[in-house]
Amino acid sequence: MSGIVFFRTEQRDAVVSFYTDRLGFEPWLEQDGGCTILSYDTLLVGFCDASETETEGIVTVVLDDESAVDDLYADLSDVARGPPAANDDFELYQFFATDPDGRTVEVQTFQ
Repeated sequence: MSGIVFFRTEQRDAVVSFYTDRLGFEPWLEQDGGCTILSYDTLLVGFCDASETETEGIVTVVLDDESAVDDLYADLSDVARGPPAANDDFELYQFFATDPDGRTVEVQTFQ
């Protein structure tokens, strides 16, 4: 089974640029109705033009190891909410950032 998570956005170009340029997502499908679907490994996320931005939910990117999380943190430190840290409750190493819409982005690896 596969799936796509969709979010409404008032600034699709800026959001798509953020996910492709800064997080390494790839364009998967451009829909004529004003939606861009991006892929990252097995994750598909769609951003669709709307008169209202939807920011509920978290887009989580899972990386291979702590070093990769640290490297991406270095690239995203200007939008990060704090440095990477261990989350002992869930056995993760993670940090959170904010995309151009104000949506939460989590970058993590399982420990």
